Amino acid sequence: MPPHIHAKHTIHSDHGHHGWNNAFPPKLTIAPGETVHFETRDPSCGQLTPRSTTADVPKLDFSLVNPVTGPVFVDGAQPGDALKIKVLSFKPSGWGWTANIPGFGLLADQFTEPKLHIWKYDATTLAPAMYGPGGKVPLRPFAGTMGVAPAEAGLHSIVPPRNVGGNMDIRDLCEGTELYLPIEVAGALFSVGDTHAAQGDGEVCGTAIESPMDVVLQFELVKGANLKMPRYVTPGPVTTHLDGKGYEVTTGIGPDLMTGARAALSGMIDLLCKRHGYSAVDAYMLCSVCGDLRISSIVDIPNWVVSFYFPRVVLE
Repeated sequence: MPPHIHAKHTIHSDHGHHGWNNAFPPKLTIAPGETVHFETRDPSCGQLTPRSTTADVPKLDFSLVNPVTGPVFVDGAQPGDALKIKVLSFKPSGWGWTANIPGFGLLADQFTEPKLHIWKYDATTLAPAMYGPGGKVPLRPFAGTMGVAPAEAGLHSIVPPRNVGGNMDIRDLCEGTELYLPIEVAGALFSVGDTHAAQGDGEVCGTAIESPMDVVLQFELVKGANLKMPRYVTPGPVTTHLDGKGYEVTTGIGPDLMTGARAALSGMIDLLCKRHGYSAVDAYMLCSVCGDLRISSIVDIPNWVVSFYFPRVVLE
């Protein structure tokens, strides 16, 4: 991967917060055009480590999950402007975790017991990470949470995404992408966290390869943009790390998109268990880190088609 880019400013991982609040004092003030090196913590905020086991999952304190580093005050940023964030580089840590957390995930009603997988990967080469039996997951670092403070006063949970960004878990917000966020308060008050080594579209079990890493971002202002929701621009193809050997695809068809998504995912879990010998929960977690949920058809009333794409390169 390209070398980690030097930034003008650094914010260390102990300068962070839980939740969004426009009253949080900024940890740094920058001018438009400047770059910032952020250190991030893993989404458990250090509660899970490379030595953790499944027994540690039920002990998680959810008031500490999804910490973000910041906020950064951008000079000249005003409500109605947009903050343009260019993702310049990532410096991965070499470890991460994926968990099935009871009560969380698309199939939470079916997978009620905790499970934890600790990943070890080469932080320099980003070679595919092993996941038995026989899995090799291609890595593609990105930040799951990038957002600015909302206009509404008070403390707001960091877990749900918002119109000002936050925990969007968009896997294509990787190196080279440009993200535009609506600004609702003076200075924007930007924060970042929830870095992932890999994730599928949908993050279906609720976790990806949750991996602490450093990220360098560059900030610009677009005056008077009046965005209502985030938008982003990718620098090129978004699935080249997965496309090489095609996909296995299962579907869910019916009048409800959520039911269809659950059916498509369940079909893929069954396929992985029968064909490759995975336990159901391990297949579920593997789908979360490398498989993609897609809406294939949403116009043919009364039924819609949701598809789940699993990259064959992972298991061939």
